[in-house]
Amino acid sequence: MAAAGLAGLGPGEAAAAAQALSLPAESFGNDLISSVEPKFLKLTQVDERIYEEFRRTFRNLRVDVLDPEELKSEAAKEKWRPFCLSFEGVVEDFNFGTLLRLDSRGEYSEENSILATRIQFLAIEIARNREGCNEHVHSRGRGAETGERNHGVES
Repeated sequence: MAAAGLAGLGPGEAAAAAQALSLPAESFGNDLISSVEPKFLKLTQVDERIYEEFRRTFRNLRVDVLDPEELKSEAAKEKWRPFCLSFEGVVEDFNFGTLLRLDSRGEYSEENSILATRIQFLAIEIARNREGCNEHVHSRGRGAETGERNHGVES
């Protein structure tokens, strides 16, 4: 997060925001995405490298709504394997299992989750943030803060 992102805040608010943003992303769950514009989130120290390599390797992979076959088929595994291994020693626990949302507009649920490696999760969520797929989470969070509600209507 650049200083420009904190420019509109008072000194106390800026200090609190900076302190909050210095904590690991895992500490916040979905609250972090709804509190900060996703394009400014930094999930790792190597986000840029992850994103560039991800889009170089998976140029046309749709990240807003994932097709499980793009992650789990034998052909997909052959393509993902070298990508994942390239982050061994760079991203801690790069190959640990984690849940990933299939549809970026949905919440974590049994129907909307798939088991992926940590580096797959990071690559896809970094792409979702940078490509605007998580904007609705931020907008929904901002609406709740200002008292706006969608009254049960999904956008």
